[in-house]
Amino acid sequence: MSNKIDNIIEELKSLTLLEAAELVKQIEETFGVDASAVANTGMVMMSNDSVSVASNEVEEKTEFDVVLEEVPGPKKITILKVVRSITSLGLKEAKELVESAPKPIKESTSKEDAENIKSKLEEVGAKVSIK
Repeated sequence: MSNKIDNIIEELKSLTLLEAAELVKQIEETFGVDASAVANTGMVMMSNDSVSVASNEVEEKTEFDVVLEEVPGPKKITILKVVRSITSLGLKEAKELVESAPKPIKESTSKEDAENIKSKLEEVGAKVSIK
């Protein structure tokens, strides 16, 4: 190793734990790296413009989950009927699903199907979200 690197190593040895943590934080911010990636994979994950551009151009999501968020008490029976028609569950299973909201009603479905299910449930008074 060169003298410069030896001097840096000696300086690092003299740091307290708190100072070392602050150094890691500063290195991550300055160079756009993630030190936790080194511990898990043995590699430093570099952040550069091409990586950030690629992550911004992620394909549009094609699978959605429809989640029953809230069921108002007086509308529970009507919502239960709609849930049964959507899921083809038996009465007992559909009742358990409705009573345990928030719960997914349908998972990995198309956007069009998810919007259709959401509108059916909202028509009868349920609060629904698509994730």
